[in-house]
Parts: sequence; C-alpha cells; structure tokens
Amino acid sequence: MFYGEYTHSIDRKGRIILPAKFRETAKENGIERFFLTRGLDKCIFMFSDYEWSTQEQKFKSMSFTKRESRSFNRMFFSGAIEIAPDKQGRFIIPQYLKDFAQVKKDVMVIGIASRIEIWDKSIWQEFYQDSQNSFEQIAENLLDI
Repeated sequence: MFYGEYTHSIDRKGRIILPAKFRETAKENGIERFFLTRGLDKCIFMFSDYEWSTQEQKFKSMSFTKRESRSFNRMFFSGAIEIAPDKQGRFIIPQYLKDFAQVKKDVMVIGIASRIEIWDKSIWQEFYQDSQNSFEQIAENLLDI
C-alpha cells in the first residue's frame, strides 16, 4: 500500500508533509486519519486508522500478566496520537515523538507496505548503511523463494 522513501524537512511551524504518493494512496483508500506512535529502531510508526485497529487488536490480545507485554503495550499505546493531515498533507509530530526518534529538521518518510515510518535523516542513513551489507543474508534466512 505505502512504498518508497522520501526526504522531507520539518517546516518552521513544526509540520511535516506526507509524500504526494502516500496522499494519493490514502485518498484512493478513503484514509483520512492516521495514528503516530513510538516505533522500533528509533523511528516513528504511522498507521492508517484501519491498520491501527488491526494492530491494536493484536497487541490488546497479548497477556497483560507478562512483563514484556505490559512494557511493550505501555510504550506503544501511551505514545499514540491520532492525526489528520491538512489539505496539503501537512501534520505536526508531537515533540515527545520527535524526541523519542531524535528527529530534528530533515526526515525520511519510508513506506513499509501497511505502515509508514518517519526517521531522522541521519539515523535512517546510518541504519541503511548498516543493513545494506546484510540484506542478502537476511533475505536468505527469512525468505523461502
């Protein structure tokens, strides 16, 4: 559904713009709202409202008697906020999420099929450099093609 990587900057009002391709996809699929929350690997996760409901059901079904489940759910859900981009696709990322992901001015907006990830550009570049050399090995270990 969401694919590609796009470079954007946070404007002087603290807004980021959703890439045009992602806005088109959202419009085609009737998506008007998104949820932002703490992601993994120092990024911010962005889910459509439908995908958020799907993930919410999975995570709510985890046993609250297990410490790891409680910790994960606390971090994931306490960081969540609902946003609705304006007509130009702009939205504000709350400061606590920018702090979590160490987002400054330049960001990468990455489409990961059913979710979008927002990264500080320098952290994305570091992650990409570290991962590109092991990409084939990871594919070999995970995929059965």
